[in-house]
Amino acid sequence: NMDVPIALAILLAAATSLYETFAARGAHTWFDAALSLTFFLLVGRYLEHRARATARSAAAELTALELPRATRLTATGRETVDVAMLMPDDRIALAAGARAPVDGIAETAAMVDRSALTGEADPVALAAGDLVCAGEVILGAPLTLRATHRAEDSTLRRLAALVEVAETGKHRYSGIADRAARLYAPMVHGLAAVAFAVWWALTGDLHHAIAVATATLIITCPCALALAIPAVTAAMTGRLFRAGVLLKSPTALERLADIDTVVFDKTGTLTEGAAVLPALDPDAASVALSLAQASNHPASRALAASLAGQAPAELRDVVEVAGQGLTALWNGVPVGLVRGKDGPELHLPDRCIPLPLTETPRPGTAALIAALRAGGWQVAMVTGDTSTRASALAAKLGIDQIHAGVLPHEKVDLVRGMTEQGRRVLMVGDGLNDTAALAAAHASLAPGSALDAARVASDGVILGGTLGTVAQTLRLARRARSRIKQNLALAVAYNCVAIPVAVMGFATPLMAAAVMSSSSILVVLNALRR
Repeated sequence: NMDVPIALAILLAAATSLYETFAARGAHTWFDAALSLTFFLLVGRYLEHRARATARSAAAELTALELPRATRLTATGRETVDVAMLMPDDRIALAAGARAPVDGIAETAAMVDRSALTGEADPVALAAGDLVCAGEVILGAPLTLRATHRAEDSTLRRLAALVEVAETGKHRYSGIADRAARLYAPMVHGLAAVAFAVWWALTGDLHHAIAVATATLIITCPCALALAIPAVTAAMTGRLFRAGVLLKSPTALERLADIDTVVFDKTGTLTEGAAVLPALDPDAASVALSLAQASNHPASRALAASLAGQAPAELRDVVEVAGQGLTALWNGVPVGLVRGKDGPELHLPDRCIPLPLTETPRPGTAALIAALRAGGWQVAMVTGDTSTRASALAAKLGIDQIHAGVLPHEKVDLVRGMTEQGRRVLMVGDGLNDTAALAAAHASLAPGSALDAARVASDGVILGGTLGTVAQTLRLARRARSRIKQNLALAVAYNCVAIPVAVMGFATPLMAAAVMSSSSILVVLNALRR
């Protein structure tokens, strides 16, 4: 690999200098070259480390948000316990300014600071029954939290795990650079050997021939090539995380730079929904709540929020079909919460009760669509909803391409069809019915509120509550590709000039060390600049 030529050069310079010292020829020693080469090389490696640490620190910051102890409320009073001992349904007392130790449900209205997790600058108002995630800070007044997950299953812990995946993954460009270095190193060794043989044969001066060979090894070391790409990737990944987008695929940045078409799922991605409920009898309300609680679909979440305070019915054999709804048995009778023309429908014995949804766009969505179109990206919306509802939302947001009434497998076909037309598709979705399309797209993003399956299938997670960072992500990905090309061009140009200079004997080992290391530092600084 790239370390072989440089190791040989340092050893050769040091060994030759030791020989010259003991042979009383101190004027021709190259200790300064060996030491200067090592120094400049370490400077370049330190800058690369700083670039990578920018992204690596994200996991450390998330881990620092975890608390070691919490105050648990019991029948006999308060007790301080290790956070690892907290179990679902435990009640936890949080003072104003305290950080939530686990995910849980707020028992009263509250204000929370989510900036550490999502980057949202403004406090968020929560109602009783709303979710509080581990790491969020309680503002204004004390709050009692009812735990829903253990600490090891918290949103914070899952986010930290995703960060570790993003930080440890290697970009595909790095693999190309490594393969190029493996081809490059034998060429450098051969070139140095030829230079040594030719100069020794022409001059008969062994000392000068060794000097030329050593300078050739040093000046042609492929450090700049090896640093050019990972430094850019690490710097941009860290910058995107601070902006609110976590890239968890090692090749995501490269593929995002190729995107020309962005496809958005509608319900739960572009919109936030709320159920409009008719007057329900107790049985219907309890069955509807139990069915809604069994699904993480945005419509189900909205329905469950609207039925908060009801007692859920006991159901058996609950089955969810992606894009269709849920069915179950209630007292031995089939019931269902299924997709209807105007929203969810509750099916009870001999009854069909419509539960329509009202949808509002997520904050900043219209501005995002305008920014994408201004940047040259095509924008499309895909949904299983009706054409009427889809068209109304698309007109409000400024989306021209609409695909309505699309089933989950048809979403995959849509993405593949666009790909076959030569388009590079970014899929943005949050539901179970989006998972296959997320996996099939050239690149994919999922909101932080998406189902686990959607987050796993996607290349990145949007941590904040808005989609505004999608355009920024695509712009930074293109900038990263441009920086990589610049760095590769710098490395190639440097070698085109440096190799003839070294082989012709015009560069001393000290000059070679300074020039080679300077080129490595240059490409890292180019990667780090704004």
